[in-house]
Amino acid sequence: MASTTARTGTSQSLERGLAILSSYHADRPLIGVSELSRELDLSRSTAHRYVTTLAQLGYLQQDAVSKRYRLGPKVLDLGFSALSAMDLLEIAAPHLRKLSDDTQRTVNLAILEGTDVVYVERYRASRPGQQEIDLNLHVGARLPAYCTAMGKAILAFLPEDRLAKLIRRIDFEERGPNTITDATAFREELSRIRETALAVNDEELAYGLRSIAAPVLSHTGEPVAALNLAVHRTMASMDELLAHYGPRVTEAAGAISESLGHRP
Repeated sequence: MASTTARTGTSQSLERGLAILSSYHADRPLIGVSELSRELDLSRSTAHRYVTTLAQLGYLQQDAVSKRYRLGPKVLDLGFSALSAMDLLEIAAPHLRKLSDDTQRTVNLAILEGTDVVYVERYRASRPGQQEIDLNLHVGARLPAYCTAMGKAILAFLPEDRLAKLIRRIDFEERGPNTITDATAFREELSRIRETALAVNDEELAYGLRSIAAPVLSHTGEPVAALNLAVHRTMASMDELLAHYGPRVTEAAGAISESLGHRP
C-alpha cells in the first residue's frame, strides 16, 4: 500500500514517482539510479525500487549501453493525450479564421457524434451569395455525416471496426440531387477520400451546396474533427473548388492536426 503523509493526506509514493519523472528534460535525457537517489534524497534501494516500477509500467526505459534510464513511451502517450485534450476550438480558431479571411468563403469545423456531424465552429464570409448556403446552420447544428463533406472526411479515417458499425446504422436517404444512397458506393467514396485526404460534397446534402473538407487527426492518426469550405454552386464548379481551395483546406487541417500531436 502506498504510504501517505498524515498532514496533507497525499501519497508520498506518487510524489516520489512524479519527482523522478520530472527530473528528466531535453538536455538531460538519461539519468542513473545513483543520480536520482542523491538529487531526490532517497536511499539507493528506494530509488531503484521506484525506477524499476516506473520502467515496468512503461514510464521509464533503460538504455542498453549506459544502463541509465530515459522517459518511456507511456510518458509520450500522456503528453499526446494532454495535447489532444486541449480545447480543440482554441487550437483550430486561428487556422479557421485565416482560411475564411484569405478565401472570403464560409469555413466550418465539426465533430462526429453517432452518425451525425455536429458543428462546433463557423466563420461566415460576408461576400455576396454566401448567405444562400447557410441553411440555417449554427454552432450545435447536426447533419447526417454520410451526405456532408466533413462527415465523409471523418468517416474515411475511422478504424474499420468502428466504421463498419456506423455504416450499418446509416439510413441512406436522398437529401440532395447527388446524395450517395448505396452503402457499397459509399464505401468506395471513402476509399477515394483516404487516398486524397480531401472529401467533397457536390449537392449531396442540398441543392446548390458544394463543399470540400479535410480531416483533423490526433497523434494516433484517428480523426477528431473535420473542417470544410463551402460555396454555392453558382460561385464555383467542383473542379474549380478543388483546384483553388483544396490545397488551402488540407493545409489548414494539417496544421491543426500537427498541433494535436499528429505526425504523418
